[in-house]
Amino acid sequence: MYAFSEDEIEDHAFEAEPDVELHANRAEHGDVRGRLALQMLRQVRDSMNHVIQLLEEGDTARATRHMVDFVSSKKHTEAELETLSGSRVLEGVFDGQAMIGADGMRYAVPENYASKSKLVEGDILKLIIQPDGTNVFKQIGPIERKRLVGQLAVDAASQLPVVICGEDVYKVLAATVSYFKGIPGDEVVILVPSGGRCAWAAVERISH
Repeated sequence: MYAFSEDEIEDHAFEAEPDVELHANRAEHGDVRGRLALQMLRQVRDSMNHVIQLLEEGDTARATRHMVDFVSSKKHTEAELETLSGSRVLEGVFDGQAMIGADGMRYAVPENYASKSKLVEGDILKLIIQPDGTNVFKQIGPIERKRLVGQLAVDAASQLPVVICGEDVYKVLAATVSYFKGIPGDEVVILVPSGGRCAWAAVERISH
């Protein structure tokens, strides 16, 4: 039976002053972040209402221009939030295992997240690199996908799971196969990009 495991300074009176200042700075930054977040939400609400009104009036050109202006303003606000929080935000494309960022770097995506979200090659992701180094991924642009049915197998060279669909062979994440307790020979429903070829597929379900 084939299974996969999941991985993973002198005076005391003066000593207190830096802590007090630090907490005050954190509180101040927290208040600023809150105000910026509220500002962003209000912008979204007001902009959407205005665009809907313009579209209902048949003014598509003005609606489009308004959306372009809104996106530009939103990016500026996001940049302010990023500076205050110390976080760094990147967008990129999922390649089956990792996100290829706009900076050209490859960022590993946790298999558990990729499996749970059923990420497919070509999906657009957002990566938030937090001040403590933690990476948080979010799927923001799913690519169009299609379902295929195949058979679970093991690649002889790598000993990693694959799914055979006719003449095509797709790599799948070991964490997903472990979750479904898949064994070679099981029927697998996979998700792949609807257009073009790919090396990786997302497992939707496995039938024993």
